[in-house]
Amino acid sequence: MRLEKCWFCSSTIYPGHGISFVRNDASVFNFCRSKCHKNFKMKRNPRKVKWTKAYRKLAGKELAEDTTFEMERQRNKPVKYNRELVHKSVKAMQKVEEVRVARQDRFHEARMKRAAKQQNRADQKELETGIDLIEAPVARLHREQQAQAEAEVQPMAVEQAEPVKEKVQAKEKAVKQKLQIPVEKPKKRVTAMES
Repeated sequence: MRLEKCWFCSSTIYPGHGISFVRNDASVFNFCRSKCHKNFKMKRNPRKVKWTKAYRKLAGKELAEDTTFEMERQRNKPVKYNRELVHKSVKAMQKVEEVRVARQDRFHEARMKRAAKQQNRADQKELETGIDLIEAPVARLHREQQAQAEAEVQPMAVEQAEPVKEKVQAKEKAVKQKLQIPVEKPKKRVTAMES
């Protein structure tokens, strides 16, 4: 069973499906559906149409080069039928398909990680520029005023938490410094023994 590739979108054409167009110079163009045929007749470039495989590979959305694509290449060499060779070929095709799917999944996950980072940056920028869409300006002003009031109250609360004894000592020192009262040292008593 020969499976063709669509000239425009590169999808698989199964037997009995699609449209073949033969130009005057005897070149054959196979199309999977009328959509691709009409785009070809409109002379559109498949690399510029976003839903085609050519565009997706060019834009880096799909794997562009991989060794597993070698199995899909058309080989026009006639090979003598050998049952064992066909059996090995079918097994190899299944294995290659599994490998290709796994590689495509890894490629897709890596691409989505990059896309998620870009989306986060875009969302943060949108949030910064359009904060008024989420929060009304009056509500934001009210919240900022509350935050300022709390900031003023917090130093007072810290002062109240200090022990009272330290406060009293600090006040006494301040009063003494203002008045500058000389502090008298106690005199030594002279006893009879010392003289």
